[in-house]
Amino acid sequence: MRLTTGYAAHEPGEQLRPWSFPRRELRPDDVAIEVMYCGVCHSDLHALHTQKSESGPLVPGHEFVGRVRATGAAATSFTEGDLVAVGNIVDSCGACAMCGAGQENYCARFPTLTYAGADRFDGSLTHGAYSYEYVATQRFVYPLPGGLDPAAAAPLMCAGVTVWEPLQSSDVGPGMKVGIVGLGGLGHLALKFARALGADVALFTTSKAKTDDARALGADEVIVTEDTDALATQAHRFDVILDTASAPHDLSPYLRALRLDGTLWALGSLGSMEFDPLSLLIGRKRLASAGSGGTPATREMLDFCARHSVTADVEVLPAAEVNTALDRLRRGDVRYRFVLDLTDGAANV
Repeated sequence: MRLTTGYAAHEPGEQLRPWSFPRRELRPDDVAIEVMYCGVCHSDLHALHTQKSESGPLVPGHEFVGRVRATGAAATSFTEGDLVAVGNIVDSCGACAMCGAGQENYCARFPTLTYAGADRFDGSLTHGAYSYEYVATQRFVYPLPGGLDPAAAAPLMCAGVTVWEPLQSSDVGPGMKVGIVGLGGLGHLALKFARALGADVALFTTSKAKTDDARALGADEVIVTEDTDALATQAHRFDVILDTASAPHDLSPYLRALRLDGTLWALGSLGSMEFDPLSLLIGRKRLASAGSGGTPATREMLDFCARHSVTADVEVLPAAEVNTALDRLRRGDVRYRFVLDLTDGAANV
């Protein structure tokens, strides 16, 4: 087995601390990756909060960039030294209709998650990329296009592809009116993508203080949702709205803001959803959702980002400050994604 070090929570709610653990020896199609930068996602907070003691230590981290350290005998897509990126899925059954359609994120037998998942061969618990090495099958390892900053590219592998697939599914392009709810990790990338696709983009936010940032990121207008009069005037304006807000909230105002046959994509909240059914019914509107992305969409997104110079706005912290990052993320004190720097090897562990 390959020994590495990561940052793990051993009990629900406790702080992460250094922990040495084994990675598997390389299978024929495996790639061993020296982790360089790993994003810190809201779903990491959720996983740490819902962690079960009997499952053992939890090492989060599912959006990362690194350098190939070694390859299995059949992993011919990569060579030592290649820069690569990995998202929140590291395997799937490969046989169901969803996998056949390139939507491994919806695998009928459930995809193997980058952490807190079950390895498809031996059933062992997967540990994430808040660590110095990761081993994954080459099918879910992506070449990092040249020109993308590795630290700023890491969040593309979860936050980025999560908003990319809905925009592509909705055929967003020039002449369309797109709304983005929330300016966090997902929201700021949704705004950048929609703008790069040529759409007219508006940000819905609870904070007037985010107006300047939103415009700098490409928003054509900013709608402060605490202003009920301003919110009421948005009815029937938008072709597509991506709701990336993670806190529970009423979806009705955003459904009312859609045009005939418009779609509201609910992406941010992991809890139940509340809305007035009439706001959905009037106008033949659609309420949709999505999660992560399949391998074709992930490759397309990375290529698009390279062509349009789109990456996340990040604050990079040393890996040893992981608990600081999690605490600040919990308080919403981040613009707009924390990334852990693991390029020190395990020197500070």
